[in-house]
Amino acid sequence: MKKEFSSMPLTFKEQWPGELTVMFSWQDFLTAIPSPLFVATSYKRNGKENACLQSWATFIGDKGEFICILGWVSKKGHLYETLKNRRCCVLNFPSRDVYDKCAETIKNNGYEDDEITKSGLTVEKAITVDAPRIRECFLNIECEFLWEHDHFAGSNDVTVALRATHICMDTDRCDENKSGRYGTTGYMYNIHSPRNPETGEILPDCFGALEKYR
Repeated sequence: MKKEFSSMPLTFKEQWPGELTVMFSWQDFLTAIPSPLFVATSYKRNGKENACLQSWATFIGDKGEFICILGWVSKKGHLYETLKNRRCCVLNFPSRDVYDKCAETIKNNGYEDDEITKSGLTVEKAITVDAPRIRECFLNIECEFLWEHDHFAGSNDVTVALRATHICMDTDRCDENKSGRYGTTGYMYNIHSPRNPETGEILPDCFGALEKYR
């Protein structure tokens, strides 16, 4: 049996004002669809490192180009400002062993902070764009800004399209017989606080790995 949902379940309660009406949507927590985790890095106007732990994205190929669609970029955040100003960034994919340091960038996000180095990570220079890479991440995708689009009239956030200009990958990740890109040591996925519509039970945010079946 399936249940139909065209409005928010009465069991859903906000954990803080605006959680389900300003910042997120109740459908987000109802579906809890996982998305790959990565850190978008750039330089702020003052030259300091910017690092934004991201998810809600998809990656597609089109006529030989590799395109990243960032589904959710806040107009009020440093990432949006740097994309508008610098028109480029790097997407850095961490494995489980460096995730905690990547998560520290959420706290170390002051305008005067070098957000990557302050979080215990190492900056290396990108090859094709004016943005920093994170050395500890096993995959770095250098990107240039293509376009942005409001989700709807008056929305707080935008969808952004990026075009890959260069890719750097750890040698052992290229070989699925070695470290590879999947399983518990590969790509990580954001599982955004699933909620039970019948009871209202809230499970905490967590991350998971992709298991190959066949």
